[in-house]
Amino acid sequence: MINAYLPNLAIIKKIIRETHNTNTYMLEFFDKQLQTSFSCTPGQFMMYSVFGAGESAISLSDINNNDITATIRNVGSVTNTILNMKEGDSIGIRGPYGTGWPLDKAKGKNVLIIAGGMGIAPLRGAITHIKNQRNNFGHLEIIYGARTPGDMIFKYEFEKWRQIKNSRLDLTADTIPANTPFECKAGLVTSCFPSMKTQHKNAIVLLCGPEIMMRYAAKCLETIGFKDDQIYLSLERRMKCGIGKCGHCQIGLKYVCKDGPVFNYTDIKPFIHPL
Repeated sequence: MINAYLPNLAIIKKIIRETHNTNTYMLEFFDKQLQTSFSCTPGQFMMYSVFGAGESAISLSDINNNDITATIRNVGSVTNTILNMKEGDSIGIRGPYGTGWPLDKAKGKNVLIIAGGMGIAPLRGAITHIKNQRNNFGHLEIIYGARTPGDMIFKYEFEKWRQIKNSRLDLTADTIPANTPFECKAGLVTSCFPSMKTQHKNAIVLLCGPEIMMRYAAKCLETIGFKDDQIYLSLERRMKCGIGKCGHCQIGLKYVCKDGPVFNYTDIKPFIHPL
């Protein structure tokens, strides 16, 4: 009998320092057959385990080649242990799990990506996918906000995203120091809505960030003409086992790990706290 909780060993090939408490890890299975057959969809997640510390659910943060890429912020014992690991160390992984972003439905449409804080991590793969298949999508607009510019991740990608054909990147932060090395507005992500180019006609929205930010962003989008069924959001809270057995991720009748983490706003709206 196959144990669904049993992780496979992977090696940390490369570590990219994002911020003082966040790293991006590029992993590879020890088992070359697993590595060759590995495939994922932007928006899915993996379970990462460190023996003696525990296990944590974390989204894949890119989809290039067969690499397993995760961007991890130190928020607890498991992630703290991972952030103290080095290139060449081994880690347990299993997955991928969950549903990804509806990129097939987005073909031929304008795509509006709205991210807050670490919410840009599960959306990075969607940006890569659209960039690699640029002719299949309309206008791409990315709005990314954080507490400060220093808290932003993937800063080395910003100029590359700006160079994507028929695209626009808007960056915003609550507080902006005088020495910020890139253009950034002051305010919440919703403060960028009056100047955004994407209109509700023939568009799809991919949204990820703190839950309160997603609720307000979705509400603001509704007021400017977007319908609930045009909005997709990722809910990665209370994840525990990754396979819908423990019930920790249940929201109403939905299990985030099995029915999500990406949901259409129409389906999840009744189960998230109203404004």
